Amino acid sequence: MDAIKSPDQKYRLERIKHWDHVAQKTDVRSGLSAYYHRRLTQIMRFVVPPGCRVLELGCGEGDLLAALSPSYGVGIDFSPQMIKKAKKRYPQLKFIEADAHEFNLREKFDFIILSDLLNDLWDVQKALEQVRQNATSRTRIIINSYSRLWEWPLTLVRKIGLAKPNLLQNWLTVEDISGLLSLAGFEVIRNWEEIIWPIKTPVIDSLMNRFFAKIWPFRWFALTHFIVARPSCINKNIKRLPKVSVIVPARNEAGNIEKIFSSVPEMGSKTELVFVEGDSSDNTYEVIRKTAKKYSKRQSVLLRQTGKGKGDAVRLGFKHARGDILIILDADLTVPPQDLIRFYEVLVSGKGEFVNGVRLVYPMEKQAMRFLNMLGNKFFSLAFSWLLGQPIKDTLCGTKALWKEDYERIAANRSYFGDFDPFGDFDLLFGAAKLNLKIVEVPIRYRERKYGTTNISRWRHGWLLLKMVVFASRRIKFI
Repeated sequence: MDAIKSPDQKYRLERIKHWDHVAQKTDVRSGLSAYYHRRLTQIMRFVVPPGCRVLELGCGEGDLLAALSPSYGVGIDFSPQMIKKAKKRYPQLKFIEADAHEFNLREKFDFIILSDLLNDLWDVQKALEQVRQNATSRTRIIINSYSRLWEWPLTLVRKIGLAKPNLLQNWLTVEDISGLLSLAGFEVIRNWEEIIWPIKTPVIDSLMNRFFAKIWPFRWFALTHFIVARPSCINKNIKRLPKVSVIVPARNEAGNIEKIFSSVPEMGSKTELVFVEGDSSDNTYEVIRKTAKKYSKRQSVLLRQTGKGKGDAVRLGFKHARGDILIILDADLTVPPQDLIRFYEVLVSGKGEFVNGVRLVYPMEKQAMRFLNMLGNKFFSLAFSWLLGQPIKDTLCGTKALWKEDYERIAANRSYFGDFDPFGDFDLLFGAAKLNLKIVEVPIRYRERKYGTTNISRWRHGWLLLKMVVFASRRIKFI
């Protein structure tokens, strides 16, 4: 007599039998399933760059894992027939027959994929806790899961044979999944909806799924939710204090230079000041040179900009910076240099991977920001929060911080967005969002400029920002 099986064992065996049957019955996807999985693959390839270490749980026949072109790819599934087919199709990848709740894989990965898997698990939290063992502080967990709104429509199309049959499912909301991720030691970076027209229809499918699925109120009718998560607040296991480079673009800022030398705090093992002087009409370059001699104990670098715009100055400073952490400080000192320590602490603690200053929380000094500039900042904060999928309250605060290794990844990927940002803020924000970095905002008290005048042209630069929003929408939102 067979031993009495527990409910979870019965659940598992029933599903193994089901997916073995599906694997034996179908060789190619058809109907709704074919178009859905092609679109799913397109989205995943946008999120996961080629050449990464990728683990997929519930890999099925291995099609999605192979499409991501990993440098090292591992697929896990508890269906022997699915694994058999996957090994035959993609011998360059590694496939393991195991349960997502209890696999033992002592390796770390850049990305861990759970595509349409949570709906089929007995214990979602246990599976996510298992995943945690294969994640580093840099690992990104990518989840997509059916929307509960589609429970009855999907049941119908499966009954009439237009999609693969399924057993009883977990219908989880985004809030449910976020809560389970939190219990398992993860935090959500961003989430969004995809696919409201799961039928291959010329023009219509592209219009509906690339555009309408991202716009209110249509997005509420989407078929699948996407979630990107990371391990919760893990520091970088720093064995030594990092060196910090503070990049100071300076054009016509002679009157602020000495205060920068005296006020920027020492952070990490060493803090260097990297000044990039940009064709000033006053004697800024000479003042920096003389002040550096006066503060000879402070490590500093003086560069003369050959290009134009703050963005070009920042990139030049980053190129010559020798620090592990890069922080931008505007030479107008409207952001107090003493606040830079907060940006440093966010990175070192692991609470964030890209730190953006926010001037719109605390009350400002009277002449710190003109009214129309304030309105423009609020508009662009809403636009960029929607665009990037993470809260961005202040897009144009010049004070930002990130790890140099992340900047190098952003720079390597710069051609995706193009090089037309004269400020440098959006180049970094777009790049950080594309890499799924955790963006954290630090409120600062914005002060009135004491020396010189602003280099920002309200209308000309405002129009440029609007064009950048439209351009970035096509590259990062409407994919």
